[in-house]
Amino acid sequence: MPIESSEYIWMDGNLVPWDEARIHILTHTLHYGNGVFEGIRAYETPSGTAVFRLTEHIERLHASAKILMIDMPYSVDELIAATKETVRVNGLASCYIRPIAYLGYGEMGLNPLPCHTNVSIAVWPWGAYLGEESLSRGVNMMISSWQRHDPNAMPPAAKGCGHYINSQMAKVQAVKAGYDEAILLSPQGYVSECTGENLFIVKNGEIITPPVSAGALEGITQSAIRVIATDLGIPYRTANLLRSDLYTADEAFLSGTAAEVVPIRSVDDRVIGDRGPITTRVQETFFAAVRGEIERYSAWNEHV
Repeated sequence: MPIESSEYIWMDGNLVPWDEARIHILTHTLHYGNGVFEGIRAYETPSGTAVFRLTEHIERLHASAKILMIDMPYSVDELIAATKETVRVNGLASCYIRPIAYLGYGEMGLNPLPCHTNVSIAVWPWGAYLGEESLSRGVNMMISSWQRHDPNAMPPAAKGCGHYINSQMAKVQAVKAGYDEAILLSPQGYVSECTGENLFIVKNGEIITPPVSAGALEGITQSAIRVIATDLGIPYRTANLLRSDLYTADEAFLSGTAAEVVPIRSVDDRVIGDRGPITTRVQETFFAAVRGEIERYSAWNEHV
């Protein structure tokens, strides 16, 4: 999906015009992929623009950096303030937000420890990641032949830049085969996650999602789904799932910051069907929450 530019990008404490936000060709992360990032959304609410669960996202950015031994030059509070400032100066009522910490120019070689860390925050308008029609119609998915990486090979708890080559391989395979999105299995054969989203099935009125031990990133939208389900009185648990559990699910859906909440219509050409009643309730409640329409969830909306 093409990027629609905004006016300014925050780079190491300075607001830089969009077209002047550049890095050197020998930036370390460009060559070796060692960096961390977040995907965040801001929504228009009755009380003004608000960033959805901003603090949790920035805390996860710091946690990812710690796992990969990247020294962060800015605190959580500093990056929260910088994110709000960047959204505010760009005058966007709603937008996608991409903070990234990367190893900059000045060192080369596989040892990243001498490298200095740069941090940037970009914001831009971005609609539904999987297409507006996906929110109601759902998406057709395939189980990729590419496995989710083993946690002792690449730590899936870190949202690392280079980690997403794994996701890209699965995504390309799915798109070329005519599907909307891919599902990856763990090395042990359990359902892990989609290329950039957590996955849920509904069976006998209960929502089930894979555990982090299956290689899934612990999602911030996923945790919101857990709270929403509990508040709606819908049973919710984590458990290992086999591919056959997807085929025989009563309903299925995925969640992520970019994708939001999207029904799964089919997996490997096994039709699950139209958006079901539990998926509909969760999806409608989620969108009402992020748009500031439910007081119970007001703490999730951090106003700029």
